[in-house]
Amino acid sequence: MLHFPFSGECRRSARTTSLNAQLPEPGPDERAHSAELAALIGNEIRAAGPVPFSRYMELALYAPGLGYYSAGRTKFGAAGDFVTAPELGSLFARCIAAALAPTLVELGAEADFLELGGGSGAFAIAALREFAARDALPRRYRVLEPSADLRQRQQQRAEAELPPELAARMEWILRPPERDWRGVLFANEVIDALPATRFTLQEGEVMEECIGLDGAELVRVERPADLLVTGAVRHLERSLGTSFADGYRSEVLPQLPYWMQAVLGSLDAGAALFVDYGYPRHEYYLPERSDGTLVCHYRHRAHADPLLWPGLCDITAFVDFTAMAEAGTGAGFDFVGYAPQGQFLLASGLPALLEEAGALPEPERLRVVAEAKRLTLPGDMGERFQAIAFARGVEDPLPGLRAFDLSRRL
Repeated sequence: MLHFPFSGECRRSARTTSLNAQLPEPGPDERAHSAELAALIGNEIRAAGPVPFSRYMELALYAPGLGYYSAGRTKFGAAGDFVTAPELGSLFARCIAAALAPTLVELGAEADFLELGGGSGAFAIAALREFAARDALPRRYRVLEPSADLRQRQQQRAEAELPPELAARMEWILRPPERDWRGVLFANEVIDALPATRFTLQEGEVMEECIGLDGAELVRVERPADLLVTGAVRHLERSLGTSFADGYRSEVLPQLPYWMQAVLGSLDAGAALFVDYGYPRHEYYLPERSDGTLVCHYRHRAHADPLLWPGLCDITAFVDFTAMAEAGTGAGFDFVGYAPQGQFLLASGLPALLEEAGALPEPERLRVVAEAKRLTLPGDMGERFQAIAFARGVEDPLPGLRAFDLSRRL
C-alpha cells in the first residue's frame, strides 16, 4: 500500500532554524504526547521486531492523531518549528502562479490545479488571487491533505480570507486523483518528508538502519537490507561510478519511482512542479557527507537525533534531484528543467512584483524587499532550494525554469 504523506508544504524552509544543542524543553502535555507515540512505536517493535527507519519516520510524522503532522500542534511560522516560503508573504506563491498560469490557460476550462500538502493555506490563498488577476483560474483548486487537523485549518483560512467565488473553487482530497485529469500539480517541500530509508555499508554489504528497543528505549540497529534497498543502493553506486566505503551512511528513497507514478500517473496533460531543498546526486553522496542529510526541527532549532521526542519534532532528509529526474521521466513525462529557486523566481515575475511594491507604505515595502531577499539570496533560500518540473501534452511549459536550466548537473 502506498503511503502519501503530504501534510504541510511539507515542511521546512531554508528554515529559520539553526543547529543548537540547547533545545527548549517540552512541557508536560507535549512530553505525554510524545511518550504515547513512543509507546505505539514500541508496541509495533515488540510485535514484529526492529522496524526500518522509514517506518519509524512514517509513524513519527503521520501516525493518526499522534504523528508530527497528524496532531494539532502548530508547525508553521513563528509559533511553530520552521517557516516555509509561503509563510514569508505572498511573493513565492504569486511567482509560482505566474509561471504556471500560461499552462492552465492553454489547457482551458477543464484544467485543475493540485497542490500536494496545503500547509497553513497561505500558498493557496495567494495563488488563487494571482490566478484570478491573470484570468487563469483553474476549474478546481484541489489540495491533497490527509491531515484532518491541517485540512480544517486550511478550510477555515480559505473561508475567512478568500472571496466566496474563489473559496468555492477549493476542494480537499485524501489521495491522488484516480481518473485522468488535465492541469497543473505543485508540491513545495513534500519530497523531503517522504519516509526515508537509511543505509550503511559493512564489509561491502548493504545494511539498513532500523529502530529497535533496548528495554523501553528506542535505539538504532542495523539489519541486512532487502533486495529493494540493496538494489537502490547499488544503482546509486553505478550512477556515481564508485562504491560507498564501509561505514558510509546516508538516505535513499527506493519508493520514489512508485510514488511518482501514483501521484502523476493520472495527469493526462499538464505540468508538475516540485520545489524542495537538496542536491544533485554527485553532491548528495559526497564522501565527506558520510552521515547523510537527515535533520530534525523543534521550535526553530535543528538537531540530529530523530529518536528525540517523537511526534514533537519534524524529521526530514534532503532531496536527491537526480532521483527526481529519473522518477519523473520514468513516469512517462518530459523533463522540463531544473534550476535554483532564486533564479526561477526572478525569471517568473519577481522583479515586477518588487516594482509594484514601490508604491506601498515604507514599512510594508521594506518587508516585501526583505521577503524577496530571503527567497532569492544564495546564502538563504535562493540556492538551497531547487525547482524541477515535468510535463506532457502541453507546449512551452515554464519558460522561466528553462531559462536557468542546470540539468547538466544532475
